[in-house]
Amino acid sequence: MEINVWGLVAIVILYVVIFIIGIIAGRKAKRKGKQLDSEELILANRNIGPFVGIFTMTATWVGGGYINGTAEEVVKNGLVWCQAPWGYGLALAVGGLFFAKPMRESGYITMLDPFHEKYGPVMAALLYIPALIGDLLWAAAILAALGSSLTVVIGLDNTISIVVSAAIAVLYTLMGGLYSVAYTDVAQLLFMMFGLVLAFPFAMKHEAVSDIAVTAPDWLGSIDVDNTGTYLDSAMQLIMGGIPWQEYFQRVMSSRTARQAQLMSCMAAFGCILSAVPPAIIGAIAASTNWTMTGYYRDFNLTSVPPEEYKNLLPLVLNYLTPPVVSFFGLGAVSAAVMSSTDSIILSMSSLFAHNVYRPLRQFLGCGRKASEREVTWVLRISVVVYGALATLMAITMNSVYALLFICSDAIYVILFPQLTCVLFFKKCNVYGSAIGYVLGWILRLGAGESTFGIPTFIYFPWYDYENNIQRFPFKLLIVIITFPTIILFSLLFDLLIRKEIIPDFLSCCLAETEADDTSNKEREGTKDLSERETKDIHKPRDSDVVGLRFRKMDTADVDFHFEDPKRTSGIWEIRTPAAVEGREAMTLNSDNAGRESGTAEVPSTRISD
Repeated sequence: MEINVWGLVAIVILYVVIFIIGIIAGRKAKRKGKQLDSEELILANRNIGPFVGIFTMTATWVGGGYINGTAEEVVKNGLVWCQAPWGYGLALAVGGLFFAKPMRESGYITMLDPFHEKYGPVMAALLYIPALIGDLLWAAAILAALGSSLTVVIGLDNTISIVVSAAIAVLYTLMGGLYSVAYTDVAQLLFMMFGLVLAFPFAMKHEAVSDIAVTAPDWLGSIDVDNTGTYLDSAMQLIMGGIPWQEYFQRVMSSRTARQAQLMSCMAAFGCILSAVPPAIIGAIAASTNWTMTGYYRDFNLTSVPPEEYKNLLPLVLNYLTPPVVSFFGLGAVSAAVMSSTDSIILSMSSLFAHNVYRPLRQFLGCGRKASEREVTWVLRISVVVYGALATLMAITMNSVYALLFICSDAIYVILFPQLTCVLFFKKCNVYGSAIGYVLGWILRLGAGESTFGIPTFIYFPWYDYENNIQRFPFKLLIVIITFPTIILFSLLFDLLIRKEIIPDFLSCCLAETEADDTSNKEREGTKDLSERETKDIHKPRDSDVVGLRFRKMDTADVDFHFEDPKRTSGIWEIRTPAAVEGREAMTLNSDNAGRESGTAEVPSTRISD
């Protein structure tokens, strides 16, 4: 197939525009001439506003795999089986209603921070594994979608398409972190919606396309009684498994307030479902097309699209059922959607590794010596390149886009969702219950088998279809239901055994729990967002007003704090400090600029942490 020069030019222009936006956003973050540290790269200084926040949260989910996979599933199994759009939309809504507030108010940096805080670094690192698997599969799905689209519409080699697209996303992510990712998401989502909305009316009017209302029985699909359990299992996987993602919580924790994070989640849920309408219509159009009346028949001598090419249905419709100019806009929509998710996923994987795996590992190997901020920042940037390369490699070798999009939330659902829910809402859970629930969850899930990756079945749940090797029972939901009480009951059991001194606390997680809970509650109060009434009268100091004070916490290294007025001893202070080492109880004051003698100072309980 010859390369379509004008199509290639259109894609190059789009990529250049996106890249420039990413670079400008990255430079905006460095206006004061200061290099971004790891937390600023991850959370954009917790300064993402509601408009950009809604767009970036929506665009993160609505990627190339999302729109290509939606069209693919409508033709393959019918609209009723296209669960990802409304499933992930409901996931955002549930996340906003129940999870966004406690995560944002706690001042965490990553999704794994509550595990690190309560269970320690080893358990947090283990929980990184399912998160990594989900992210890699998701990134591969959307990059594969782009590769197939560029191949079909402009004749560009699939491998080259994937490599170039991933490289551009990696480059601007390296430059500005979440700043670049968030601002490019706005442009990418607008490009995507414009291109798809423009394309489907032209495709619908093509002479080879029958009235989709008449052909509805062919593309609506149906749910057999035998598949009811599978349908329920899939729906719950998408809804609940769509919550414990670093991509989502990165947006939550980068928002200015917890209330804004909740608003962003609910609005993004609506945007997520709405964005699936154009690709679903395009899928219905593809199912209603007589392909012998199109250029597809002339090019490939095929009367219909074979099942192995279903992943290319959306670009095929753009290429053969719309005018060239319109198809280029549609292809731009796919490309924009791909990069809007790719950059987010790569940054999220890297953030978890640098902050929750490398940093504690470095401290352990360094015999207590912590990694410097500069070191962690460089690890974050190197991880962006490495994970971008891994996702690219997987995208080149994978087949079904929708299968990847669906499976990526599998391990997240059965492993991470019960763990995150317990660590946030069940105060008595501990590392013992978490570890047992983690191991049990993996055994049950792997035992159910997974044909996509050649994993054999050795646990046969009820209603197992031996003829087709399919688990008909909603086994993933059952695993989640089993994991929840496992974590809770074993946490309570080990807590009792340790308190009675029947067994030693060999993981050191249950000692002085009451005191730890009291201290934790006080600390949490200190990091909560202040209401508008409480904050509107607080003086935001100019640079000349800020006096630097250096405190030394008894068990940590030196940390810089900035206060509105160093002479005040009560009231509301403005503190800008890394969340991991925020002020706690009384600390020794080593004053170098404040004009005060060394002594102790009590950090007020109400403060602004970002």
